Order: sequence, then C-alpha cells, then structure tokens
Amino acid sequence: MPLPFIGEILFNGVPSIPSSWTILKVVLAIVVVGLIKWLSTGASNTSERQMHGKIVMITGGTSGIGAATALGLAERGAQIVLLVHQSPKDIFLVDYIEDLRERSGNELIYAEQVDLSSLYSIRQFATKWIDNAPPRRLDMIILCGSTLTPPGKPRALTDEGIEETWMVNYLANFHLLSILSPAIRAQPPDRDIRIIFANCSSYMRSPPIKDGSEAMKKKEWSPSNSYARSKLALTIFGQAFQKHLDAYKRPDGLPMNARVIFVDPGYSRTPGMRRWLTRGTLWGLGLYIVMWQNAWLFLKSSEGGAQSFLYAAMEATLGRGAGGKMIKECQEVNYARTDVKDEKIAKALWENSEKLIEMVEREEAVKRALQKKEREELEKSQGSKQSVGTSSATESGPETKNSKSRKQKRGK
Repeated sequence: MPLPFIGEILFNGVPSIPSSWTILKVVLAIVVVGLIKWLSTGASNTSERQMHGKIVMITGGTSGIGAATALGLAERGAQIVLLVHQSPKDIFLVDYIEDLRERSGNELIYAEQVDLSSLYSIRQFATKWIDNAPPRRLDMIILCGSTLTPPGKPRALTDEGIEETWMVNYLANFHLLSILSPAIRAQPPDRDIRIIFANCSSYMRSPPIKDGSEAMKKKEWSPSNSYARSKLALTIFGQAFQKHLDAYKRPDGLPMNARVIFVDPGYSRTPGMRRWLTRGTLWGLGLYIVMWQNAWLFLKSSEGGAQSFLYAAMEATLGRGAGGKMIKECQEVNYARTDVKDEKIAKALWENSEKLIEMVEREEAVKRALQKKEREELEKSQGSKQSVGTSSATESGPETKNSKSRKQKRGK
C-alpha cells in the first residue's frame, strides 16, 4: 500500500483535498451512526461479583441471549446446568458444551434433557431433581427459553394438544417451578436464591387475562397476541410465585431468601427476533440479509441483551429486600401495567393452569398406558408365534426320520 501511494504522488502529484464541507458531512455522518449504535447497544453490567460455587439452571441457554448469559456466568465460575430439548449425547450439543467450557475456562457445564413443550418431560426432570436427600443445591434458575409464531403462520399445537406459544413461554415455566418449589424453599438461609424470568415489552400490549383459558381459544388467537399474552401471564405468575415463596414459614424461623426478578433485555439480534422479522420465510431471510446493516445498527447483539440478565444474577443489592423487581438496561424500572399484581387475576390464572395441567397429564397417562399395553400384547403375540414356529420345527424333525425309516423297511 505505501509504495503505490508514494508512486502516485511522485508521478501525478498530490491528489486534491476534498472541500471542508465534504469532510464535515462525512464526519457528521460517522458521528450520527456512532451515536445511534452507542444508544442501541444499551447498558453494561457493572457488577464484579464472582459466582464460584453457585449452581445455575438455565433454559434456552444454547442460543441467543440465553447462550450469552450462560457464557458470562460460566466465566465468573458458576456451575451451569443447561436444560435442553435434545439428548445430552447429541453430537452437536456435546461440541457446544465443549466449546463453552473452552471459552469460559470452566469445566462445570452440563446438560439435562427437558422438552419445554411437554408437561410429561418437565415432570420427569423436575421430580428427578427434587428426589434427593438432602436437597440438591440450587442457587439460581434463569428462564430464557421461549418461542413465537411468525406473522402469517398458522396456529401450532404441541403433541399434548396445548397451544405452543402458551405452553413454552408460560405453562412450562409454571409447571417447572411448581414442582421445584420444595427444592427452592429447602435451600439454607445463607444462600441468595434467584428466579430470573425473561420478560419482554410486548406484555404491555397484551389483551387482558381473565384465567388463561382465552389462550386456548382459536378465535382469539393471533401470532402477536399469543406471544404478548404469554409474557403477561408469565409476569402475573412470577408475582404470585414470589408471594407463594414469601408465605412459606421456614423451620428455622428465618425469612425467605428466594427472590423473583424479571428482566427485559430489549430488542436484540436473536434467533427469535430474526424469525419474527423474516416471517419464517426464505424470501424474508433474504431481505433480512440484504438489510442486515440496519439490524446491526438498531438492535443489540445477544451479548448486549445478556447484560441485564448478568446484572440481575450478580448485583448484590437485588439479594436484599422484596422480590418481584423488573430490570431493564441494568437498572430497576416500574411495571407498565397494574394488573400484573392483581391477586384475583393471579389466583384465577394459577387455578386454571393447575386444572389444565392435571387434565392433560391424566389424558397423556391413559395414552401411555394403552400404548404400553399394545406393545406388550404385540411382543407377546410375536413371542408366541416364534415359540409355535420353534415347536413345529422340532416336531417335524422326528417325523421326517420316522418316515424315512418306514420307507427303508418297505423297500426291504
């Protein structure tokens, strides 16, 4: 580069210098772009707290903000338990965990299989976790796992017949925490227990919630309303769960040491945001790639979105006082709706959720019992056929020998 530049000056002279007005416009454009990017980046976590010895359970910890949060906590020394959809033996998951261990310098990173779209899978994991004496240590639960239906896409149901967004974003968290509640309350009083919910500003525009049954009605469903309603329900439940924890009287007489914290990470370049912007289509993905510079300029990175989660997990002041706080841009903010703390709505939502889970689990248990019976009958019939075939072959052997001996006698 220097030689061609020097040669250009020697043979053609010094190039003309742009006018001051042109330079001013370029500098002004750079300043504006830099200012927009600085504002969209958001606040950074300033807590220097170390997490050595802490056991942190994370849903949605393999992509987007959840992955960045898991990395940040692992770098501070926390033991990470990733709740993942696929088997822990999956080769891609194994590579991901090995990479996470290498990047963080922390070997205490594991995975447990939990399908957030299945009540049965959640119950299997949670009951296994609490079936331990003494209770297993659990310092933090970070609930980042969520899903959405892109605009224009049809309503989707889980294998158990529950609307998918409602199930993954709300009911899965309700079911998981309801079962893990004894393990949370049994933690020693000197521990700082935190349950961190991933919230979103979409809860502000959600239709009112009565008891949650409206989420299962097809007529009232739309992609945007279903996502917003699930986030509002999650916020209402989180407030009620904090009261549920506070109402527990510890055997040692000390106050409850578990606190619920909500985090709004802001708009970030996550897989969920990309799926929403592209409408889940190839042409939308192509347009997103062409306009990627706009997404880079106006949206946070996953690491930027994770800063408020890291703040909620590490900030010492959040371990004191009342729970149920909302964190945005690494500071406490007020809720935009008053119905998130309405006890009547929370009670109706809680009771309806329990009824729905009980009904679905009863139906699924009957299905599993019938399937097991069919498999046993099929195996039994196949075993009887094999035994009949074996006995027939055994009987045919002597008959063949006897017939041959009779033929030999007749010949003689």
